[in-house]
This record gives sequence, structure tokens and C-alpha cells, in this order.
Amino acid sequence: MRLRYFAIALLALPGLAQAAVTLPAVLSEHMVLQRGLPVHIWGKAAPGESVAVTFRAATVTGQADPIGKWSIFLPAGDAGGPFDLTIKGENTIAFNDILVGDVWVASGQSNMEWQLRRTDGAEAEIATANFPKIRRVKIARKVADFPQDDAAVDAWSALTPQTAGAASAVAYFFAKNLQSSLKDVPLGIIESFWGGTAVEAWMSLRAIGDDPGLMPIFANWARTVENYPNQLAAWDRRVATWNEQVAQAKAEGKPEPPKPPVPAGPGGLNTPTGLFNGMIAPIVPYPIKGAIWYQGESNANANQFPVYSRAFTAMIRDWRRAWGVGDFPFLWVQLPNYKTNGYWPDLREQQRQSLSLSNTGMVVSIDVGNPTNLHPTNKVEIGTRMGILARGMVYGEKIAWSGPMFRSAAREGADMRVWFDHTDGGLTAKGGTLQGFEVAGPDRKFVTAESRIDGTSVLVRSAGVPEPVYVRYAWADAPECNLYNAAGLPASPFRSGNN
Repeated sequence: MRLRYFAIALLALPGLAQAAVTLPAVLSEHMVLQRGLPVHIWGKAAPGESVAVTFRAATVTGQADPIGKWSIFLPAGDAGGPFDLTIKGENTIAFNDILVGDVWVASGQSNMEWQLRRTDGAEAEIATANFPKIRRVKIARKVADFPQDDAAVDAWSALTPQTAGAASAVAYFFAKNLQSSLKDVPLGIIESFWGGTAVEAWMSLRAIGDDPGLMPIFANWARTVENYPNQLAAWDRRVATWNEQVAQAKAEGKPEPPKPPVPAGPGGLNTPTGLFNGMIAPIVPYPIKGAIWYQGESNANANQFPVYSRAFTAMIRDWRRAWGVGDFPFLWVQLPNYKTNGYWPDLREQQRQSLSLSNTGMVVSIDVGNPTNLHPTNKVEIGTRMGILARGMVYGEKIAWSGPMFRSAAREGADMRVWFDHTDGGLTAKGGTLQGFEVAGPDRKFVTAESRIDGTSVLVRSAGVPEPVYVRYAWADAPECNLYNAAGLPASPFRSGNN
């Protein structure tokens, strides 16, 4: 009798009673599959059920394991389509209009999330957005305590005037610029982002736990959780005041004031590992070409910026390990110019230092931000520069794909000579006299310096620092700076020395 009840209980468990073949939500009609890598199709079925997948005239059969999971790889192929995809078990799932090309993950926080419809020139851009070979899918927001095997999505769709407005603006302009070069290669964008999120939320527990140097992440989170009750009580009081303000605004026919943001705490969007578990883990079985990233604002503070480069590079290695398709290209946007708390220059430097990791690239945006708006609406330039970066660095196109990057500096008498990489066509001071440089002696007290371009290097000096040791450039939240290469790409802010 007990065995009978045990069998009934097992059948009642999710997955074991399920006989129909099912797929994760990210696998659907209109999707783009990665060229040059085995096609991976996976899902659930009854334990032991035979599943056959047919794609491009190849059929591969597999079997669901004891807990009902199955995974099938089909031969790699070149770009093309549309193709049909069929999955057969006890039931049959048939998809049409499947393309094969390059798939990129677009992730980060609100500036990656920023929709095309909210950018400069949106109306005209959306009206002409007819790109049947560029397709996107959006992963729903979710915080999870452990890695998920599925996630809700906004279904795959091509970019058209009816759909493009909802797309990430940076990802849209990235894909548009990239396809102008790749021509007939379809592009797939998997959007997985959430405004206001810190880098540690996008890392796995393994990635944080493997590095003792990242223990401050847990220390910071412990303080957040400890302070949560007081923060929540204060938030309740602010909400009560806000409700009164809303009632008054309605009575006066005025717009409602914004609701106070919920304080950080248990289960919140910045829970370490929470977004990796809920929004990245479900898509790592999906082979990709690479990732683009726009984040850092939420880590630009005294407690978090000192370990940002360490955490960020650990996250990149973590994603590469999880996807298992090699050290794929990882490209990011350096923080733009914005008047804030004084820690943005330090965070930018942490981002620049992260380029030490192989197969990575960075878009400099120090000239296209908005000093008074956290969300600059000129996403055209940022996304386009991201596309140019990918075309040159990833796809090998013979173009200038980066602005000048600090290489080294050395004293020459009363001057500091600064050398750069990516001086394509030479250096130029856009708009007039070169500005943005500072020098310091051994005391590290920086002062504004005179600077001039000398070939592919810059000479920097100050009468107040007769024996210069250190140099820095664009070292302010919203600096005045104008060094570019001949391709019109701006130099990255930097600081010489180890501090």
C-alpha cells in the first residue's frame, strides 16, 4: 500500500507526470540560431521518452533522463534561412521561419534597457526600421535563489516599425551597424537587463565564492540586509507622504509624483547572484556569438568601485564558463560624462583595466553623455560605436574600431610623454586646444596641465609640478576633454600608476 501511495506521489511531481515534450520559452518561432556551432535544442518530456529533432535535413534522436530533461545537438551550419524545425516525442512541435546567423546577448542596467522609442530621433528611426534579418527576444525580470532552467520571455520578433520601438536602443543601433557590414548574416539579440542593478547580481555564486578578493560583496550585502528593517520603515513613511501627494495632484489635475523606490533588501534586484540565477542561467544552453554590456552606474560608490574590475572580469569568465562555447567576445560601454558623486572616474578606470582580459573591448562614451541626466538619450552614437568595435575587433574588418587607449607614460625633463594604442591616422584635439590632462609629483596632488599633441603621443606639463611622476586624463564626473584619433573616436579617460 505504501509503495502505491509513493508511486502516486511521484506522478504528482512536476515534470514526472508530464508526457508532452516541452521547450524552454527562449526556443520559439522566428528565433535566430548561432552559425558555426552545433545547434542545441533542449527541453522536458516524460522520463525515458524518446525525442527526435529535425533541422536542415538532419535528424538526431535523444532520450529524456530520469527527471525528464533532454538535450540534443545537431550539426553546425552556415548562416541562412528561413528553415523549419521539428521536435517529435509523444507530441510534435513544429517551428517555421528559423534563421541561422550570429546571436548576441545584450545585458546590464537601465542604459542598456533604454528603449529606442525614448531616444533622440526615435520617430524617424522607428518609421524606417525594417530589418527582417535582425530579431530580438527579451528575458523577463526575475530574481531567483538558485539557477533556473527556464524564463518567461517576450517572443522572438523581427525589427519592424511596429516592434522596434520596444527594443534596447543600444542593441538596436549595434545590430543595425553590424548588419550593414555583415549584409546577409542574420542577427539575433537576446535582451536580458534590469535598471539599477549591480554587477554582483549578474554573477553566479561559484564566481563570487571562488575568489576571496570578492568577499566584500558579501560584506556589503550583509550590511544592506542588516539595515533593511530601518530602511523599510522609512520607505513606508515616504509612501504615506507620497499617497497624500498623489491625492492632492489628482485633485488639482497635476501629474502624479514618482513613487519612492523600494529599498534594497532580501529578494531585491541587487541580491548577489539573483539575476544570474533568474535571467542568465536559463539562456546559457543557447549558443551565442558574444555579449554586449552597459552597466556600472550602480557600483560607482565608495564601497563597491574598488573591487569592480575584479568582479566584472570574474563575471565575464563566469559567463564564458557557463555558456561553454569558448572565450566569446565581450564588449562594454564605459560610463559617460555625468555630474554625480565623484566616484565615476574611478569606476571608468576599473572598466578600462578590465580590458586586460582577452577578447574584450570597450566603447568610450565620455563625449556623448548628459552631465545632468543619468540616461543620455543619444544612444545612436553609443550603439553605432559598439557596432564598429565588433566589426573591427570581432569580425576583422579593416577599420579603426577604438579610440586612443593609454599605453604608458614617462618623464622627459619637465614633461610627461603619454603614448597611446589605437592612434589610427594620428591624434587630434577636437574643437581647438587640447584639454583634460593633469599631472602630479610623488605626492599625487594633481593639477591642471598644459598639453600638446606630438605625433602619436601627447606631451603634458605644469609649471607647478617641475618633476612630474603621474598623469591622468578626463578625470572628473563630467570632464572637459577633447582627445580623439583621426577616425573620430574619443580617447578613454585614464590614470597612470597603480592608484
